Amino acid sequence: MKTTNSNQAFQRAQMSIPGGVNSPVRAYKSVGLSPLFIQSASGSKITDIDGNEYIDYVGSWGPMILGHAYPEVIEAVRAAAQSGLSFGAPTNLEIDLAELIKSMMPNIEMVRMVNSGTEATMSAIRLARGFTKRDKIIKFSGCYHGHADHLLVKAGSGALTFGSPDSPGVPEAFAQETLIAKYNDLENVKSLIDSYSGEIAAIIIEPVAGNMGVITPEAGFLQGLRSICDLEGILLIFDEVMTGFRVAKGGAQELFHIVPDLTTLGKIIGGGLPVGAYGGRMDIMQQISPSGSIYQAGTLSGNPMAMTAGIATLNEINKPGFYEDLVGNTTWLVNEIKDILSKASVPHSISQVGAMFGFFFVDGEVKSFEEAIQSDTKLFARFFKEMLINGVYIAPSAFEASFVSSAHSESDLEKTRDMFKKSLEKVLT
Repeated sequence: MKTTNSNQAFQRAQMSIPGGVNSPVRAYKSVGLSPLFIQSASGSKITDIDGNEYIDYVGSWGPMILGHAYPEVIEAVRAAAQSGLSFGAPTNLEIDLAELIKSMMPNIEMVRMVNSGTEATMSAIRLARGFTKRDKIIKFSGCYHGHADHLLVKAGSGALTFGSPDSPGVPEAFAQETLIAKYNDLENVKSLIDSYSGEIAAIIIEPVAGNMGVITPEAGFLQGLRSICDLEGILLIFDEVMTGFRVAKGGAQELFHIVPDLTTLGKIIGGGLPVGAYGGRMDIMQQISPSGSIYQAGTLSGNPMAMTAGIATLNEINKPGFYEDLVGNTTWLVNEIKDILSKASVPHSISQVGAMFGFFFVDGEVKSFEEAIQSDTKLFARFFKEMLINGVYIAPSAFEASFVSSAHSESDLEKTRDMFKKSLEKVLT
């Protein structure tokens, strides 16, 4: 693996871009390397500017469920581009995608398009506050919901990777409106609500935590949150930016049979292009301007490129048998990884939901942020480097998920298994 050109590009980038990257986790700091600069991608593979090819399990952080440069998506976007890239005006494409989302996630009765997951969660929180006329929200330590001020408190993802989840620049007054609960701990949630009775507008949660590694909800946890919210007049927001259309056709809410009041979605609904959405109960969504008084706007929201890519993507994953095959392949790989780690007597915790999975080098099952941060990040950094050398690209952080796409072939999965074993043996010697 040669990285001469990537190293040069990184040096150049640092002269014009803070830290040389436009999103912190891309910097590879936590694994002690310089980042790869990517030239192209196709199917299950990405290729860096030095010509190294890797089997990709990052998938642009989740949305490339069909793999890269999927022919039907590319052709749809190419055709749409001939009519113009953006109008700042309504199109039929926005209606088509909204109706498709509603048909696949029936709990969403109305949906508003935005441009990112951060914008979706920020807007959903504003809507919840406006609807309930309350100010405080509850989020969970280690769950990441974008970088809006009131959500960047005890956050996961890049904030967790760099060990500074509470960012400078977030006013203390904002942070005081955000209450932090422990994931998978209903009693902790109840105690917070008792302490701030009648003040909490919403509980926002990743139904499957994917920004502190993959941590699954324990039996009864999500159901318990739903019951608490019903009892206290609190809105339940599922942040499905990562899990929506990834863990099941109807997202985690379908998988766990929970009806949230609001749902946020991310770039999978735009085939990987910059897009997001939030939706839910009609009586709540109708409070958004211009039908209501709660303001939210976006010049590029619903732009034709993202809508076209999203329609093409969702039409493909909506086909019969798609998820059965995808989840089956993911389960096979996860079982192989479990077997390798167990035979090597390496302390570990590994979780899978649908077509996403994650693993920790840690003794005991990880059920919360507090347990996730006990994992051996130094061992992970060495392992990450070996996986790159062996042609497998996973997230450059011990606290991120891996994603399988429909483009991953049997030979891709078998090679990944073999390289996982080889890389582990190398770091253990």
